[in-house]
Amino acid sequence: MGRRREFDEEEALDAAIACFWQSGYGATSVRDLAHRMEIGGASLYHAFGDKRGLYSSALQRYLDLSSRRRVASLDAAAEPLAALHAFFGDLVAASVADPRGCLLINSAIEVAPLDAALGADIRAALDEVEGGLRRTLERAQRDGSLDPGANCQDLSRRLLSAIVSIRVLSRVPVDRATLESIARSALPPVAR
Repeated sequence: MGRRREFDEEEALDAAIACFWQSGYGATSVRDLAHRMEIGGASLYHAFGDKRGLYSSALQRYLDLSSRRRVASLDAAAEPLAALHAFFGDLVAASVADPRGCLLINSAIEVAPLDAALGADIRAALDEVEGGLRRTLERAQRDGSLDPGANCQDLSRRLLSAIVSIRVLSRVPVDRATLESIARSALPPVAR
């Protein structure tokens, strides 16, 4: 029979997210993580295997708390195109308020080129976002708020590119008006 964990896994993962988000994967040591998570190194290894395993678990938790919730909100929206515009308004506001960027986008830049398995997880997460954007656009076509001739696949890729741009540029940082301009140029207009 295994030993019972003496820490709350979600709280520990939240602390790991904060640590990776602050310093990046490469600059974060197991010692930094154990300290921030308030657990011993042996407990960390027992629960998550190694730093890479912890990163994978932390990234999945981050996705559950952020992009997957946002995509679910888009999927549930009664007015899809208006919801998409609100999504980008919220994205710009969050990007201005928190200059750390997005852990998923930061991971795509730092981690994906160095680790094929984590890179595949990151690609899958970006595909989830793109899929949510595409479904939202398709629903907007069906309700008449988006031109029926619009290519939803191309538009969803353009919107994903805008998300990446906004999140990366917010780390520079650039002014809010620039981020809003990027969002505006990517979004299809709301039918009047």
